[in-house]
Amino acid sequence: MAYDEVLAERVRELLEEGEEIVAKKMFGGLVFMVQGNTAVGVVGDELLVRVGPDRTPRALARPGARPFESRGRVSKGWVLVAGEVLDDDVLDDWLQLGREAAAGLPPK
Repeated sequence: MAYDEVLAERVRELLEEGEEIVAKKMFGGLVFMVQGNTAVGVVGDELLVRVGPDRTPRALARPGARPFESRGRVSKGWVLVAGEVLDDDVLDDWLQLGREAAAGLPPK
């Protein structure tokens, strides 16, 4: 599956501030890792965000968010966000959630 390169570039530009970010092709898209842990990714034209299990219900209540499913199974602690709702402020909020969730994990 191809991923939205424009969205990926927007994500890359916003994540460059601060931590060392590593981009890697995964999940049929492009993921961005913080301390070796996936924080966010671009899958198709959607944003994949690690939110953590405790924050999942609140994240799913936000516009454009839905559970992330892989091979027919819902991945706990992850959401997909529709590309059409990702203006700059909304995108930055989601990226912050992903960074916080990834930074809370032990480095790999």
